[in-house]
Amino acid sequence: MSNVEKQPDELACGGVATAAPEPELLRPREVPLGGPRAMLVGRTLPNRDRRMVGAWCFADFFGPADIAGQAGMQVPPHPHTGLQTVSWLLEGQVLHRDSLANTQLIEPGQLNLMTAGVGISHSEESPADHAPILHGVQLWVALPEARRGVDPHFEHHGDLPVISTPEGSATVLMGSLLGGTSPAKTYTPLLGAELTTEPGASMRIPVEEDFEHAVLALSDLTVNGEQVSTGDMLYVGRGREDVTIGAAGAGRAMLLGGVPFEEEIVMWWNFVGTTHDEVAQARAEWERGREDSDAQGRFGVVRGYAAPALAAPALPNAALRARGRVRNRS
Repeated sequence: MSNVEKQPDELACGGVATAAPEPELLRPREVPLGGPRAMLVGRTLPNRDRRMVGAWCFADFFGPADIAGQAGMQVPPHPHTGLQTVSWLLEGQVLHRDSLANTQLIEPGQLNLMTAGVGISHSEESPADHAPILHGVQLWVALPEARRGVDPHFEHHGDLPVISTPEGSATVLMGSLLGGTSPAKTYTPLLGAELTTEPGASMRIPVEEDFEHAVLALSDLTVNGEQVSTGDMLYVGRGREDVTIGAAGAGRAMLLGGVPFEEEIVMWWNFVGTTHDEVAQARAEWERGREDSDAQGRFGVVRGYAAPALAAPALPNAALRARGRVRNRS
């Protein structure tokens, strides 16, 4: 998934900062995906005050959108560095293509995981014969400095651990939960899981106490007794033995967690780096390769998408700075 804003904010993440009140409700801001007529997504990470949960640095929630008779999702080829993209659908289909020549359709219950590392490009689109509803989440995971330059690679996992209880179920996308471990590659201690609850039931999930956790509500929920509306995220902090979710009807949520990410990183457009110069260099290399496909460079070329690759936005006038993962409120 790309950040397709034409004037993206500087999104600085990472690093140790002052403690924040817990729990903390993070409300999304609306961002158009793919242009002025595109569907809107709700972005809860990075947020004004809290920019990360563990290594999770970006969280978009979209739909359910009625795309019957429409093109649906259309995100042209674009670059990434220094992160992993995590695609998860509740309804519909999305076709992924990348510069490593991978072409993969993703459907509900399946995980597309792309590790950008030193650099990769990809596109995402609703296939021509797509379902009428598109609904899902797109997440990014920041890579630690020691692994930020790994070779890019792509994984598709169609058979993930699903743990069922009388109150509901958990599908483990990344990391381990309730005795199930995902085969997806991680570079920091991390957890990503979809939780569902039976109507009126309350589900208690034991969690790692040295992780910090947040719950992204995919339906109206109660999380540890607090009301959380669809699309909102509740940061529940670190040092908890469990997280409890429930709903009046059937409940659905993403549970995200990980060891607090203590590195300072800068995220701008679709790049994660540590300095302005690193991000500026990635942008310049993408533009050279985009304008001259023979040059290709570290981002390669995506074959098969019908429209031109995305141009990178102009860099801001001021130098990009790495700042703390939590805004200093003192």
